[in-house]
Amino acid sequence: MFAVIKTGGKQYSVTAEDTITVMALAGNPGDAITFDNVLMIAGEGEPTFGAPFVAGATVAAEIVEQKRGPKVLSFKKRRRQNSKRKRGHRQDLTLVKITGVKTA
Repeated sequence: MFAVIKTGGKQYSVTAEDTITVMALAGNPGDAITFDNVLMIAGEGEPTFGAPFVAGATVAAEIVEQKRGPKVLSFKKRRRQNSKRKRGHRQDLTLVKITGVKTA
């Protein structure tokens, strides 16, 4: 059985025992969390689609690690103006292990 969940403005297709990287979630490693925004559940029989979410469906997960993504550099230079700007950014991410998919 698999589900499509929405978190951090993105959609993820997950099954039990999957490990995914999502935008930063509050919590410490080992904490249990649930995703209530389930867009679709499929597996046995016909798939169930939500409008927009499937009523009563949840996905249980556990936080594995809080980490940061790779550094992204933004460099702007205006030639012959003696003007330049360099900025860096690292996105906060959370590594999550899916423990189960529950239907209504």
